[in-house]
Amino acid sequence: MDDLDLLAAARAAAANAYAPYSGFAVGAAVRTRSGRIHTGTNMENASYGLSLCAEAAALACAVAEGDFQVVAIAVVGGRRDTSGGLIAGGPVTPCGRCRQLLKEAADAAGGDIRVLAANADLTEVLETTVSALLPHGFGPKDLGLG
Repeated sequence: MDDLDLLAAARAAAANAYAPYSGFAVGAAVRTRSGRIHTGTNMENASYGLSLCAEAAALACAVAEGDFQVVAIAVVGGRRDTSGGLIAGGPVTPCGRCRQLLKEAADAAGGDIRVLAANADLTEVLETTVSALLPHGFGPKDLGLG
């Protein structure tokens, strides 16, 4: 049930995505050790490099709430149809930048983070971990800080 709640929160966040350029909406929801769920959605910008990913937004929300012991994240997304609904394709996984952000969050929490990557209608869910998505990731230890 916990995974379904996390996936549902990510899916609900995707519905609020600001994606006028790509038409691709993504929502993310992180669960922390406290059991709280923090959500985020993608927010595009005409200057594409300034766009914000849903995973980064959810992590920033957790940090802003002082609740950064992330144990799991769900990522849900898909292309929007003409009515604004999401079209189910394949599972949406974090991009490289978000994988790095999640690796840092895992280091801060002192463990790995479970990743649930799903398509828009939640019929396909890939379960993995941050360390599997980003093997040999760069982190605080590489800077001599841990």
